[in-house]
Amino acid sequence: MGRAPLKRKLGVNDRDRSSIGLLNEQPLHAALKSWYGKDGARFEVQIDGFVVDIVQGDLLVEVQTGSFSALKEKVRAIVRDHRLRVVYPIAREKWLLKLPKKRGGKIRRRKSPRRGCVEEVFKELVSFPELMCNANFSLEVLMIQEEEVRRYDPARRWRNRGWVTVERRLLDVVGCHLFEQPEDMAAILPPGLPQRFTTADLAQSMHEPRWLAQKTAYCLRRMGTIVEVGKQGRSKLYARGG
Repeated sequence: MGRAPLKRKLGVNDRDRSSIGLLNEQPLHAALKSWYGKDGARFEVQIDGFVVDIVQGDLLVEVQTGSFSALKEKVRAIVRDHRLRVVYPIAREKWLLKLPKKRGGKIRRRKSPRRGCVEEVFKELVSFPELMCNANFSLEVLMIQEEEVRRYDPARRWRNRGWVTVERRLLDVVGCHLFEQPEDMAAILPPGLPQRFTTADLAQSMHEPRWLAQKTAYCLRRMGTIVEVGKQGRSKLYARGG
């Protein structure tokens, strides 16, 4: 599961790219498209009424740095007739860069103690987990190092103490996980998981919060890689297989 990280020069290659959809493109999205697109790739191509980020041979690639819910209509329509891969970045390491509150102040930069994990993709995949059963659909998670730029907005002090993310920047791609079928996703399950398990068991084995285990179980159940086999108290019991 996955492929070796590729070292590729970062930046935006404008060759063979139209201006459609680029006006408000964020730096992370642009850099990932440049990193992912191989020689001969076409960018920002109209397919069945939608603009697709990358066309590489007969494979269409959509880079998504935000919520999958915004992609539901587009993805479901395209996979009817085309091979489509959604590429999603997760920050294994992140540096926070805070712009000065006042003119003349200093920029502050520090490394976040939090490390992202591939399982985080399930919090987005809940939008269309059944598409993993479609032969035309695949999902690739890129583990990245990124820099998140924040500015202070006194009008939004109620959230994050007023610090608002204004852009995300790609520093490096340090790992890749390619999922082409439900069994690939099921391989994420921890090897020490009991034969029958609850989402509490899953959360403990994953070393992740229960809400993420619940989303993981929901996705895998929709794919048919785990099944509901009963209850333990108020909790649902699951087992591998269909």
